[in-house]
This record gives sequence, C-alpha cells and structure tokens, in this order.
Amino acid sequence: MTSYRAGDLERRYSRLDVHEDVFINYGFVADHVFRLMHPRRGQAPWSSARGRHVKRLLEFIRVYGPVHPRQVDDHFSLGTVTNYWGGSSSATTHLLDAMHYRGLLRVVRREAGIRIYGLSEHDPGALDVRERRRRVDALVDVAVNVYAPLPAASLSYAVRRLRYAVPQWSSELTGALQRARQRLAHARVDGVDWYWPAGEQPDVAQPDDTVRLLAPFDPVVWDRKRFELLWNWPYRFEAYTPVPKRRWGYYALPLLWRDRVVGWANAAVTGRALTIEVGYVADKPPRDRGFRQALADERARLSAFLGLAD
Repeated sequence: MTSYRAGDLERRYSRLDVHEDVFINYGFVADHVFRLMHPRRGQAPWSSARGRHVKRLLEFIRVYGPVHPRQVDDHFSLGTVTNYWGGSSSATTHLLDAMHYRGLLRVVRREAGIRIYGLSEHDPGALDVRERRRRVDALVDVAVNVYAPLPAASLSYAVRRLRYAVPQWSSELTGALQRARQRLAHARVDGVDWYWPAGEQPDVAQPDDTVRLLAPFDPVVWDRKRFELLWNWPYRFEAYTPVPKRRWGYYALPLLWRDRVVGWANAAVTGRALTIEVGYVADKPPRDRGFRQALADERARLSAFLGLAD
C-alpha cells in the first residue's frame, strides 16, 4: 500500500474489519480469521472466585460500554498479581487480558497505547468434529499463505503454534499437520522437504531490482531456520541481548536486495531526519551499481512512511 503511513492502522483500527488477537503470534487478524478461532476456551476453566469476577466485569462493561483498565481498577480494586516476568501487575489488567484471550472482550481502540475493551459476542454453540477440523485446516492455510514456502520442520512448528490460537482444539493439530502435508504443494530440494499453497508456483516469480529493510518479524524473516537455509547466515533479534554481546544491533532490519538478504541496517530518527547504519554479510555492499540507488530509494520510502523530512 503506497499511501500507508506509520500509525495509520492504529488510527483507522475501529473502522477496519480487523481485531487484535492471538494467532501464531499476537497482532492484528482479519475478521474471518478471528471468527475461525472463536469462541475460544482457555487451558483450564475459571476458578469459582475468578468466574465471579468475570461475571461482574461483563455486567459492568455491558452497562458502561468500552472501558479503560483504570476505570475497572477504580471500581473493583482487584489488587496485584505476579506477571510473566516475575514483576507485579494490576490484577484487573491481567483479568481483562485473560477475558480478551478467551473472546469475551475485544480491543475496540487504544488510548496512549492502552487497550480499551468492549464486549465481544459469539455463538456459544458446540461445533461438531467436521466443523472443528474444517476451521483448524483453514487456520493452517492462513499460516501457510503468510509464511510459505516452509521447510517441513517449520511447517510443523507453525501448526503447533496454533495451540495459542485454538487451545480448545489443540488435540486436532497433529491430524491437521498430516492433512496439510497431503494437501499442500511440496518438493524436496537438497534433502529438505518444502511446502507451499497448492496452485502457487514459487519458481516463477522474478525478484524486482529493489532494496527492502524488513522488520525482524516480517514473514520473510520470522522463520529463522528457513532464513539460514536460504541465505546461509544466522540472523538474530537482539533487543533482549546484552549490549556487549550484540552483533547486529538493538533492532536490526534485515536488508533484502532482489532475492538475497545481503546485510542488516539499524535505523534511528534524529530530529526530523532518518539515519541508517548498514552492515553487510560479506563486509561490503553488493558491487552492482544499482544497489546504492536502490538503498537510497528505500531510505526515502522509509522517511515518507514515518512522515519525516527526506
């Protein structure tokens, strides 16, 4: 989308047919994907005490409409809990997150980065085996459409991660993987089995003469095993790596040139200008004279995306 600018998704979120939710990772999913996953159950039923809190919270939001966690905390004062990192978090926020995950609430918008929650209604009816499997297979296809081509080990990993999307159907995932291996197009290359959507022809696409700086979680980059198979170097996300041990940088962006990832870049905004520091796998940039201009074009595109002066 050439006219997209940083923050557009957040600004337009309430008018778009998308949801914040857990799929393979947490992020934005289209409405049809959201409906394939819900109603979602957790790994275990609510305790009696938590069930009472959930019921009161639902009644509160039904009366007052979308709420900021602070409003709920002021009203219920549920105290604090130990969070995933071992620190202390608001028990209200923790419960709202759990209710959101189970599909009882949805994020209607954000205010200063804070989720504002509203009710989310679903048909609670039970699904038969055929419908469950149809939905799980459809979710596998969504993942494959995003991340393919996938080596066999990565296909298995992606399907297993659907346990976060549909924990209520985790027992269906082994069968879904077997069906996917039969359904998807595949080929064996250099001893590795690769899978991609049936009907696609990955060997026909021609790379264009551009440079792209990819996010660390871009579909091209997300599967680190595939990344190393294709480009023969081990990119790592180092935001949580101690500074002295970093090789690529805090938020290094893999640098895609045509069909090769030739290096990485660290970008920073100074004032109203974008600065980019580039490193190369071969310790020097590609010799092709078009590369320098393509890198300059990508810098200009990124500046426009961020709304900065070029």
